[in-house]
Amino acid sequence: MKTNPLIEICFAESTQAMTLQLGVIGGSLNSAVGRTHQIAAEMDNHWEITAGCFSRNASTNQATARQLRIPESRNYRDWRELLESEQGQLSAVAVLTPTPSHAEIICHALDLGYPVISEKALTSSVEDGEQIIKAGEACNGFLTVTYNYSGYPLVRELRNLIRAGRLGTLLHVQAEMPQEGFLRLVGRENRPPEPQPWRLQDYEIPTVSLDLGVHLHQLILFLTDRHALQVCATQQNTGFFAGIVDSVQCLARYNEGFTANLWYGKCALGCTNGLRIRIFGSQGSAEWYQQNPEELRLHDNLGGMQILTRASNQAEICCEGRYGRFKAGHPSGFIEAFANYYADVADALQHGRGASPRHEYLATAEDAVEGLRMMAAINRSAESGQWESVWETARSHGSFPSKTGRDESVMPFVMQSTI
Repeated sequence: MKTNPLIEICFAESTQAMTLQLGVIGGSLNSAVGRTHQIAAEMDNHWEITAGCFSRNASTNQATARQLRIPESRNYRDWRELLESEQGQLSAVAVLTPTPSHAEIICHALDLGYPVISEKALTSSVEDGEQIIKAGEACNGFLTVTYNYSGYPLVRELRNLIRAGRLGTLLHVQAEMPQEGFLRLVGRENRPPEPQPWRLQDYEIPTVSLDLGVHLHQLILFLTDRHALQVCATQQNTGFFAGIVDSVQCLARYNEGFTANLWYGKCALGCTNGLRIRIFGSQGSAEWYQQNPEELRLHDNLGGMQILTRASNQAEICCEGRYGRFKAGHPSGFIEAFANYYADVADALQHGRGASPRHEYLATAEDAVEGLRMMAAINRSAESGQWESVWETARSHGSFPSKTGRDESVMPFVMQSTI
């Protein structure tokens, strides 16, 4: 495989200095995620934001640059101008624009040799995701997607416990991410919510699946290393915005006999962000809840229950120094989890090579596209009223053999009936 010279320069520079140089496309003052990325990237001094094209609106772009102390000479009006002008100056670019615009920007950045950090979802279609994979392979590029919930210390602790066999054979997962943003009134005036315009349009994959569903797919993959094969799903529109899918329920069949129930949406009043995952095995179970992120609840087959925290003597991962920005009992949360992810990206760039980040905690383009495949299958199932395959052409996309050696990606559906 050929070596990308610009990435070689980035690797060489990054090994000589702790702080890497980050360019940002999108993520202005008005964006949903921009400020979070900015704080998280710079929290532990792994990154410094030194250039950006933050918005197509000139005044917003300039105001964001001023807040971040970006000199006018490195605040660009157009993302293409940034990529052309900053070659050799940046260690990576972060793409934080609305999801439908990702593919063009990411492919161009990879072609010019930039390591790329993409906000999730990677794209709004499987086809665009495949295009990005091909672009990365053609130039031996680096791309990772920020699924920050996998940055929580107790989520990583759970992953370690599962790999150590603490839960026994994995049987089932219940994963949910209910929110209320499309149904709850806002402000003292009790006015209807006003989401960003691009969130009020559905694509090949409904936007609620790009926003929430891909998180559940990635967490299950991250924790269990299991791959979704078939789904049976329903979708509804129950909020203020007609014609937009805002609630999803899904049954999923994974390889190795593993099964899952997924529920996510934006019309669950009382749930600001009710991300919860429960994993059941033959010897125990585990539960993690995002709004109480410093506790991992474990149950065993003797009726025992344990709450694991960063202070627990039995902990192996969450007690590491990198997660102890302050001592246990003082909760770290969403932005700190994001910062953990940015630290992993810096580590991968300093010590790794190749199109896929060689780091156990980072999501690759292939991981992200697998999630898009699952979300597309969920949409097809809701429309057809039948079980749908995540891997439409299983043979060409590879299969996931079980421990018994059976090729489960092309096995008959467990259920053939309609929903």
